[in-house]
Order: sequence, then structure tokens, then C-alpha cells
Amino acid sequence: MNFRRKRNDEPEINLIPFIDVLLVVLIFLMLSTTYSKFTEMQVTLPVADTDTQRDYPKELIVAVGSDGNYSINHNVLAGRSLDTVAAALSEASKGAKETVVIISADANARHQAVVTVMEAARRVGLNQITFATQSSAQAGAK
Repeated sequence: MNFRRKRNDEPEINLIPFIDVLLVVLIFLMLSTTYSKFTEMQVTLPVADTDTQRDYPKELIVAVGSDGNYSINHNVLAGRSLDTVAAALSEASKGAKETVVIISADANARHQAVVTVMEAARRVGLNQITFATQSSAQAGAK
């Protein structure tokens, strides 16, 4: 007679190789991943101090008023639409692609008004765009 109970050996899960594999994967990911830090963009509005002002051979001065009106080389435009500004830029540049567009926008002008001038210049084919600023001495005097 066999009075002994039959022993049921429960299978054991060996976690040590599993932990080793996870550790190797973790180390691989840590070494191969590049971490980039995203910071908030700081914007400083333009005030420039320059010793000499650049002279451009062919330039168009586009003034943007605080009310949204445009003028090109001191000639006030009748409309505010993109097509009106593009037609006026095309007429003023007379097809010269090396003409520099100088945007002189009022500090209180809407951003969309400035973008409209940039888009009109792109449509006409004027790729050289710059912005006019005032020196800090002039800004403090006003």
C-alpha cells in the first residue's frame, strides 16, 4: 500500500531571465533615444540700432497703417484686398525681380495686414522682403 500522497509540483516561473531581457531593452532605449527639450518661444518686438542704413538699388517701401491701409512709395492704395496690393506691387516694381520690398508697419497694425503684403509680394515674384525698424533712441523720444 502506498500511503504517500502524490506530490504535484507546481511549475515555477523564473523571473530572472525576464528581468535581464527587460533591463537590456531599457538600456538600449535609453542610449538610442534622443531627448529634445521644447521651450516656450520668446518674442521680442523689433527695435534696431544700426550705424549705417543699407541702400538698395531698387526698393519698394510698403507702409501698413494701424487702420489697415496700405501705401506703396507714399502712394495710398484705394483697397485693402490681396489682389489690389499685388497689382500695385507689380506696377511699382515694373517686372524687376531683384526689387527689395521694405515693409514699414505701424506697431498697432494687424498681423494679417503684414502677411497680406508678404503674400502679395510672393504672388508678384518679389522674393526679397525686409522690415523697417526704428532705433531705440527714436522709440524713446516719442
